[in-house]
Amino acid sequence: MDKIKGIYAASISILDKDLALNIDKTIRHAEKIIDQGCHGVAIFGSTGQSQLISVSEKISLLNSLSESRHKDKYLIGTGFNSLSETINLMKIASSLNFDNFLIMPPAYYKYGDKEVIDFYSRIIDAIPKSKIILYNFEKLCGYKFSISCVKELVKKFPKQIVGVKDSSYNLYENLRIKNFSVMPGSETKLLRGLELGCDGIITATCNVTSSISRKVYDDFIQKKTQTANEMLCNIRNTFDQFNLISGLHSFMSDEDDIYRNLLPPLSLLVEKDKKKLISELNKLNFKLESLKAA
Repeated sequence: MDKIKGIYAASISILDKDLALNIDKTIRHAEKIIDQGCHGVAIFGSTGQSQLISVSEKISLLNSLSESRHKDKYLIGTGFNSLSETINLMKIASSLNFDNFLIMPPAYYKYGDKEVIDFYSRIIDAIPKSKIILYNFEKLCGYKFSISCVKELVKKFPKQIVGVKDSSYNLYENLRIKNFSVMPGSETKLLRGLELGCDGIITATCNVTSSISRKVYDDFIQKKTQTANEMLCNIRNTFDQFNLISGLHSFMSDEDDIYRNLLPPLSLLVEKDKKKLISELNKLNFKLESLKAA
């Protein structure tokens, strides 16, 4: 894969009623949102409930994903705290010719830049052909990347540390490294980020905003007048009033009941909040593109 840039969705995982991962429909959902405008998709990020999905299901999906018609457009997440499990899943992915990964530092424990550098160093020592997008999201893992830490990792591993998804938003305005992708985690940061020299976005709500996000991106690249950015930001701000995973699944469940299935402790929005979400999206004249999972 060349330098990672453009519109990437942090794709959802689709579950059956018994909460087993529906591999075929999860892959078809990812393919569909690429068809609708995304340059690529992150599989098994936090939006994909990765921390809650079993190792065996992840391996099974990777095996099937290797046959996808969009195989070269995926970033693979792991969702593990365990270093060894992270490395093992990455080795399996690499054996299937997936070499681009989205990796967050472990959650729960307190640590600093030195320990983070050691964590990624051990991964790269084990899988030297990997290309890693750092996942900067203090809200989820408790650690926030500093500019100096990212620069040190890139200096140490220029061929392996190739970008960052910035969902803490402390990097995208000031971090610029040659041949290194900076991707904010929200559509509200897309246009501003592009103007500053960022490379695109990786976001949860691109599961439903792929075509609008792509228009904003393409219009910027082609130096056209922006006509869709205000609506794109308003849609994201509407979803941001709620838990994003719950909001996305609740919104999409009106088209297909399979989106109602979430792994505990996640849940759909309560009916009052769902009605508010739908009402505010209706005011924006935002309708869901066809996302039929079956």
